[in-house]
Amino acid sequence: MVTSVLAELAHGAPRGHGLADEQPGARPQFDQAGLCMASLDPALTIRQANHEFFRQFGATSSADVCGRSFQDLVHPSVKQPLMRQFARLVEGKRHRFATHVVALRQEESREDSAFSSTLTAFAVRGGTPDDAAILVVMPPAGASEDAGVVTNRKKILTEIDARILEGIAAGISTVPLASRLYLSRQGVEYHVTGLLRKLKVPNRAALVSRAYSMGVLNVGTWPPKVVEDFIK
Repeated sequence: MVTSVLAELAHGAPRGHGLADEQPGARPQFDQAGLCMASLDPALTIRQANHEFFRQFGATSSADVCGRSFQDLVHPSVKQPLMRQFARLVEGKRHRFATHVVALRQEESREDSAFSSTLTAFAVRGGTPDDAAILVVMPPAGASEDAGVVTNRKKILTEIDARILEGIAAGISTVPLASRLYLSRQGVEYHVTGLLRKLKVPNRAALVSRAYSMGVLNVGTWPPKVVEDFIK
């Protein structure tokens, strides 16, 4: 079922050390052109993955990945729009999609690091609903880049900092923002100065741009919303 989809992606014969499912000792099925691949069930639980996929996400065995939800492996800032695309795939509203993704790799220190890559997902239909699956394909680990974003273990903002950052990103000026947050104008400016210093930028426009590039603000949502994981 899955193998037929791969014809679109790579050429050459399977190399015999590919998908390994969550069962210990399961017989590998395929590995095409060094691609990073995993098979998900309709609930987005990872059922099978190849060794390149394990390597990409810092896993040492199938137990580190299989049985987990795929959304646990992506950065919180891109989770909502990515899950919407998966939902359309599961509902049969589309057959495939490709998108930029920021994902999390577990390092030896047990902390997470973020990397950016391209993700392509395919709906794979079987003869029965139980046979349905989603094939996720990414470039090999060497082709991914350090995303330069903050991982969800780093809570860098206070609650008030988060609300001020959201207001600035929404284009709200100081006086209305102060009124909305029950602060003085000087209070807002004090927190803005702290945010500029914390994110190492010179002005408000750069602050918003930096916050998006670091993954602190959710991608694809309006009004702007700080990812809750980064609030103390």
